[in-house]
Amino acid sequence: MPDHAHSSDPAVQTQLDRLAALSPGRDILGLERIAELCARLGNPQLQLPRTFHVAGTNGKGSTCAYLRAILEAQGRKVHSYTSPHLVRFNERIRLAGRLIDDELLAALLEEVLDEAADLQASFFEVTTAAAFLAFARIPADDCIIEVGLGGRLDATNIIPPPAVCGIASLGIDHEAFLLAAEAGTPDDPAMRIAWEKAGIIKPDTPVATFNYPPGVRDTIAAKVASVGATLFPEGNGWTIEAQGDSFRWTSKLGSVAEPMRPRMAGSHQMRNAGLAIAMLRLAPGPQPTDEAIARGVASAFWPGRMQRLGTGPLAALLPDGTEIWLDGAHNVDAGLALARQFADEPRRVHLITGMLSNKDPAAIIAPLADRLASLTAVPVPGHEHHGADSFGPEAKAAASVVDAMRRLDVDPTREIVLIAGSLYLAGEVLSANLQFPD
Repeated sequence: MPDHAHSSDPAVQTQLDRLAALSPGRDILGLERIAELCARLGNPQLQLPRTFHVAGTNGKGSTCAYLRAILEAQGRKVHSYTSPHLVRFNERIRLAGRLIDDELLAALLEEVLDEAADLQASFFEVTTAAAFLAFARIPADDCIIEVGLGGRLDATNIIPPPAVCGIASLGIDHEAFLLAAEAGTPDDPAMRIAWEKAGIIKPDTPVATFNYPPGVRDTIAAKVASVGATLFPEGNGWTIEAQGDSFRWTSKLGSVAEPMRPRMAGSHQMRNAGLAIAMLRLAPGPQPTDEAIARGVASAFWPGRMQRLGTGPLAALLPDGTEIWLDGAHNVDAGLALARQFADEPRRVHLITGMLSNKDPAAIIAPLADRLASLTAVPVPGHEHHGADSFGPEAKAAASVVDAMRRLDVDPTREIVLIAGSLYLAGEVLSANLQFPD
């Protein structure tokens, strides 16, 4: 059951069970159902505070985390809507800085599901409408909305022009949806993905982006020009300069005076932070100070993305001092980011991976191949997944991450452990190690 969850709260579980039954419409993208559902609810999407809308193949969740951390460092109250959750469904909806509580979540889902009864609405459409309803009813200064899938036909795209849009890293993913044959769309897969993501760009809206290859860059620029938006790309608009584990941010709109050091690991996180800063510089209204930006960058955290596991029952299965990393990487772009992260790591990597059956194992295995000490394939509980034979002749099978960890023979001075391949698997790992996202 993709994206579904279990709750210890009976009232929430009742509504999650109703969500799980929403098979009609699940595989059909479009804005008609979400528009009708929001209309029945009084169009809450028209009553949001200053809004930041973020799309991308990878990095959009981290960009949202940086946005929220910086705004909160400035003392602002921030709503956010992200997906998927890792352990608890509540992670998707944050109200004025706190995860939605069970009582309100159950009530909102019940209200929206009752209104959606005859619409054949999807899981994500109902969830999105519930988030909008909460955001409209509870006061906040800002609202951060992460696109769920694509952009043009994503349920979040029902919102009116936001304060600013952001487009993070782009790559090939969700091909069955985003590369489906449709008249009037680009033939080239990379440009088609860019065209779909650029669908969030609305008239008179500033847009911050990364620097992309020429065809992708031109596709986004064409969308910007067609609606009269303003493009603020990495390179011509803003830049980051890495300095060890810190970076400087400069732009045509001014620079941040001091170097910043992200809490999140990986050079790609510097770029995600840079995109968030660019979006904030473009947004009308109050601007965060350099001090707030630096504090936000230093504190922002997004679980399951190059996260080092702390102490817990799962980590205790390996020798003391073993470094264990967790990442939800499941596509080529994310696999390359992993390879960059470990490029200068002298220790070998024991990889434990579980991947959904609609993902390509080579996306993760190929970039890491020369670093691997071992490869163990595990199931992704509750989902169709690849078996060990999909990962090559050297791959071993284990019944679970716990089973895989127990089988490893790790020398902490010469080897590290990486668990990657699916955000669903990342959620299982965090739960097993008693590290619950908050």
